[in-house]
Amino acid sequence: MPGRHIDFGQYGAKGVRSSIAAAHILDTLAGGITSPVTTRRGLTARLRYMTRSAHARSLMVSEGLNPSPTTLSKWLDGTQEPKPANLDLIDRTYRRMRRHNVARYLLQRLNSGTRVEIHPADDSFVQQRNRRPNRMRKFTLRRWDRIVAAWADGAWEKGNEEPLHDVWCQMLSDELGSDWGAYEYCKSIGFNA
Repeated sequence: MPGRHIDFGQYGAKGVRSSIAAAHILDTLAGGITSPVTTRRGLTARLRYMTRSAHARSLMVSEGLNPSPTTLSKWLDGTQEPKPANLDLIDRTYRRMRRHNVARYLLQRLNSGTRVEIHPADDSFVQQRNRRPNRMRKFTLRRWDRIVAAWADGAWEKGNEEPLHDVWCQMLSDELGSDWGAYEYCKSIGFNA
C-alpha cells in the first residue's frame, strides 16, 4: 500500500515518522554542546556561540532572541537567570544556528554514500490479519541535498513537519519503489556516515 498513512496506529502499530527519526540522527551527527541549557555551563556556551560574530548575532535576532546588551552580560556572568521561555528560545536558536553552520560539512559527508538501515513500525500489537510482511531494509543514499536543507531549516522542530516529511517520502519512494509506504513510520533508523 504505497501512500501516506492517514491514521497511523489505528490497528495498534507503534512507531515514529521516519523523517523525524532521521532528523534526530542528523542532529546527533551535527554534534554541539551537550550540557543542558538549564546548567550554567550549557547556557554560557550557547550564548557565547550565538554572540561570537555579527553574523551569528543577526541570526539570533532573526530567531526572535534579542536581549539587551545589559541583560546578555548578566546572563553570561550569572547574575541573572533567563526566564524558562527564554531558555527554551536560547536552546532552539542554538540548535538552528548549529544546523545552519554544519549543514555544508554534513552534506559532503553524507553525499559520499551513506548506508541507511530502516526498521519498519512495530506491528506486534496488530492482529495477525492486519499485519504486513515487513522487513528491515538497507540502501545507500547519495543525494542528501534536499533532506539536509529541510532538516537545517528547522521547521520540523517548530511543528511543521511536512517539508521534511515530503522530501523524505520522495527519497523513500525513489529508493524503495512501491514498498516505500511501509517505511513512512519506523521503529528505528540508522546511518553509517
